[in-house]
Amino acid sequence: MGSNEDALPKLARTSGHRFDTREGDPTVRTDVFGHLDAFIEELKLRARSPHTLRAYEHDLVDFLELMRHRGVVEPRQLTLLHIRHFVQHRREGAGHDSERSLARRLAAVRGFLRFLENNGALEGNPAAGLRLPRRRRTLPKVLSGADLGQLLGAPAGDEFLAVRDRAILEVLYSAGLRVSELTGLRLTSLQTDGTLLVLGKRRKERIGLLGGPARLALDRYLALRGASLAKARPGSDFIFLNRRGGPLTTRSVHRLVVRHLAAAGVTATASPHTLRHSFATHLLERGADLRTVQELLGHEQVTTTQIYTHLSARRLREVYDGAHPRAGKGKQP
Repeated sequence: MGSNEDALPKLARTSGHRFDTREGDPTVRTDVFGHLDAFIEELKLRARSPHTLRAYEHDLVDFLELMRHRGVVEPRQLTLLHIRHFVQHRREGAGHDSERSLARRLAAVRGFLRFLENNGALEGNPAAGLRLPRRRRTLPKVLSGADLGQLLGAPAGDEFLAVRDRAILEVLYSAGLRVSELTGLRLTSLQTDGTLLVLGKRRKERIGLLGGPARLALDRYLALRGASLAKARPGSDFIFLNRRGGPLTTRSVHRLVVRHLAAAGVTATASPHTLRHSFATHLLERGADLRTVQELLGHEQVTTTQIYTHLSARRLREVYDGAHPRAGKGKQP
């Protein structure tokens, strides 16, 4: 790429940071456009989640491999037609992407090309004017009050893992946390007033509120945690630990939620995020205002939170249809 190499910041030439995608041809990092590692490093410095970093890298390796196959070896050769070929490739030839997946891939491509443009390796971003596919918003799944009660009561016993799992489930639902926020909680996250200092997306802090059952479950767990940790890793300050004293992973939390759902006899498909959806929906159903729920969830835009109003409205319709004698079913009383 010649002079384009000099246009990029030192980070692009010296970064040793790499993510192991285990897929695709790694030579596209240098042979096609180059600077992919530098872009991923910049995303990391902007506090993007590990999941986002892996997804973007996977998408861009696929994009760069296709561009090389089509004879594009430097950014200045790119046209809008090449981007459209990538869209067709993902829609028809490489897995029949959903609109949601395709939108994410195009966001990765557009961001990468913008990075090259900002650093002088590309004049104009051919993907800038490309309209992203409209994503159909599906209503999130929510547990009923009965199913939620069964789940929260599922971990039985007084041993460490049962007490820990009860605390995890209670805190997830009480504070409406993302699973990554829960696994990232440290002892310093606990506030003297019984609240949590939560580190959300892009390292944005917010207050997590805990109800009485969650505080009680957490206190019981913390009492056992100290004794358990003394035998394992005295230096760990993560709140939720595995049996060896190490921090829990998001996958471990997902597995334990699924396990306790089965133990409780709850047939609804759910995940840790379902507890967050249930938290927001139940608040709105009981009269909480949208702005408050937005703040508790840590959403940057209130439009993200508005999807829960649809769930709340659907629940109101179900109650109305089931209770009102003239609910519009076509029958007179």
